[in-house]
Amino acid sequence: AASRLPGYVDGALKSTAEDTIEASTQASASDEVERSLFPNAGKNVLDIPPRMRFAPSPTGSLHVGGARTALYNWLVAKKGQLDHPNTEGGFVLRVEDTDLARSTKESEDSVLADLSWLGLTWDEGPDMPLAKYGPYRQSERSSLYSKLAQTLIDEGKAYPCFCTAEELEEMKVRMEAEGIPPRYDGTWRDADPALVKEKMAAGDPYTVRFKVPDGVRVVIDDAVRGTVSWDAEATVGDFILLRSSGVPVYNFCVAVDDASMGITTVIRAEEHLTNTLRQGLILDALGAPRPRYAHCSLILGEDKQKLSKRHGATSCNQFRLDGFLPDAMVNYLALLGWNDGTDNEIFTRDELIEAFDVDRIVKSPSVFDMDKLKWVNSQHLKAMEVEEIQDLVEEQLNFLDMIKEGADDSAKRDFVFATTTLAKQMMETLQDAATNARTVLGYNLPATFGDLEDGGEAKEMIELGNFYNIATRVLEMHDSKSFPTPAADNLLTAFVDGSNKAIVEDNDVGGDETSYPQEYKATMKSMAKDMKVKGKNLFHPVRLALTGEMSGQDVTKQLSLLAMSETDNSAINADSAGVVSFETRMERLRKFCESIPEEFRVPMKKEDGKKATGQDGEKGGNKTAAAVADTTVAAPAVADPLDVYEGPPITALDIRVGRINKVWTHEEADKLYCEEIDVGEDEPRLIASGLRPYLSEEDLDGRMVLVLCNLKARKLAGFPSHGMVLCASNEDHSVVKLCSVPVDAKVGERVTVPGIDFESEEAAPFKENKVGKKKVFEKIAPHLRTSEHGVPEFCGRPLMTSAGVCTSPISDGSVS
Repeated sequence: AASRLPGYVDGALKSTAEDTIEASTQASASDEVERSLFPNAGKNVLDIPPRMRFAPSPTGSLHVGGARTALYNWLVAKKGQLDHPNTEGGFVLRVEDTDLARSTKESEDSVLADLSWLGLTWDEGPDMPLAKYGPYRQSERSSLYSKLAQTLIDEGKAYPCFCTAEELEEMKVRMEAEGIPPRYDGTWRDADPALVKEKMAAGDPYTVRFKVPDGVRVVIDDAVRGTVSWDAEATVGDFILLRSSGVPVYNFCVAVDDASMGITTVIRAEEHLTNTLRQGLILDALGAPRPRYAHCSLILGEDKQKLSKRHGATSCNQFRLDGFLPDAMVNYLALLGWNDGTDNEIFTRDELIEAFDVDRIVKSPSVFDMDKLKWVNSQHLKAMEVEEIQDLVEEQLNFLDMIKEGADDSAKRDFVFATTTLAKQMMETLQDAATNARTVLGYNLPATFGDLEDGGEAKEMIELGNFYNIATRVLEMHDSKSFPTPAADNLLTAFVDGSNKAIVEDNDVGGDETSYPQEYKATMKSMAKDMKVKGKNLFHPVRLALTGEMSGQDVTKQLSLLAMSETDNSAINADSAGVVSFETRMERLRKFCESIPEEFRVPMKKEDGKKATGQDGEKGGNKTAAAVADTTVAAPAVADPLDVYEGPPITALDIRVGRINKVWTHEEADKLYCEEIDVGEDEPRLIASGLRPYLSEEDLDGRMVLVLCNLKARKLAGFPSHGMVLCASNEDHSVVKLCSVPVDAKVGERVTVPGIDFESEEAAPFKENKVGKKKVFEKIAPHLRTSEHGVPEFCGRPLMTSAGVCTSPISDGSVS
């Protein structure tokens, strides 16, 4: 009987050095049966529309490694369906639940839910048991395994083994004592048929073992690892196909299922590589074609050890709870062992399907980098509109129990919209929107001045003497009800523009001349004039007084969100959200001000700035309050900002002089210009900028500009943009102008800052990846300002070219 199957000579497998992807054409008498059972029989699997499979064991959650395996198979299947529509090509989900002790329905449901969340929908699976190649749970396919095991016995390729557990243990101990790798010694391999019949008649328990042919080599052409071969006889003994309970073992099920379901390519983790030997032997014995194999390297943690729970979140459900987007997870997982041959790292799902190729899977292990995942997630979030993600933000708010059960739909919708809009620019994950809202609704001003952190930004600011008077003015205006507060009948004013579209820029606000944001702005101008303070000497104290924080989004947006939590029909669970009402804030602010020492209740004189920084040996100096009070200061001096700066070095940025050669309007984005800019490289850069609302094409064409060059290339509204043109803007970003470069500056030269080393190796700009992942520009940007004379500065020092200082028409503004 053995000679009837392809690849057999005298009952033994041929020894071959060739991969057996293509089934033998030496048909046996029972070949018609095998053709109906194994749909790929007689075909080259490389010529068939791909049928891919993911086969999880329902013994736990779906983790990163399994999700990547599922994704790679899904991508090949989806591309195949595009290339070969209306065929049987597709993505098959098969549940390998033969481990009866550990497999659970709850785990299966969890894995399927995670795959659904990732968007890896299957064409055939356990929820479709009547599909052509079903059922898709191994526990429901036992009759097929038994039938094929009996076929192998009948053809002399498998046999019953009646060895007891005790006999097998003795065999193992003996071999270990002799220094031989333990394996089955073939006791029942060539047993007397009469004895076998007698044992079966007596009902003695037995396993079914595969008879490994003498002298055979199994060879595969792995798509990732190249040619891999095993000397079967030297590597494995006669292994079990069916346990004594009748339950089939893993490798037998996998081989049978891959063949009977017509799987063309198997992409899986490298830990399964050794299983390929047994599976290949089984497939060859059954006369079934082998699929193509691709074994992917492991995913490691940052310590270069195999990724596990000790490295943090690894299950897909935890990433969902932590606020990652399915598309971002898919994007990042694809990059863990594959690239498209370019520097592109951000892909849509459709772009991945188009670009993915098994032949570009790399051999080397990949390191799971949480910072990189967050960066990828942030790029996907930035590409989405507020309306696209607010339902996902609502889910995060619910995770934190910040929304009341049964809340008013309208109030809930407004709060979620405002929360999403407020955090849109800074979000790395959806969870950031919820935690940001909790920060905004809270109030972290300490109870007393003494509770402030020594050397902290807030304490140093208060010690300059402006905070007390400004906070006192705020309290006086609050008591007289003259301090502007959000209008209860239109709490979304600050968050939307004239066309009711979300405003996501941090410092941009909506509203007409009579609206709350504009009333607040007018109040700040009046305070600046009356108190003779301006810029950060006004805005930082006001922000700390009202929000309890030294930095954050626009104050009117924050107070509007707070007002939403205080309405009668508020959707907010105040306790879980940590809401501190505006009235409570004012009371806490009053008590805090009472605790401020007398010497910090008046602005210090300009010449006392050195003492404020500790240059006289003691921070704050020994100036008395009375002496300071005699001095009127228009714009209080502050310490050298570079002394307290703790962000990345300015040298991390590669800011160069560029010349705009060409500018045109983006066809689909009404705020974007497309620019071709010479920055001293072999080819000009293509850069998209959001300057159309502020400048004309004539303003840009031919201009010398400052260009931030070490940003990763990315697509803005479909346009490939590689860099950013730096501009100056006023405080509310209503006016934006180009930073001007001296006419004699050289195109491509690097912009420097006096007193800072730009020449040494340590001063080299950061790589593009690092700038993006570490949010380098975002951390430096708050310290890029224009002086009262319009000079772009970093920590009070001008941006310089070889031809002199850069300038701008905007004073006391920001550079971004």
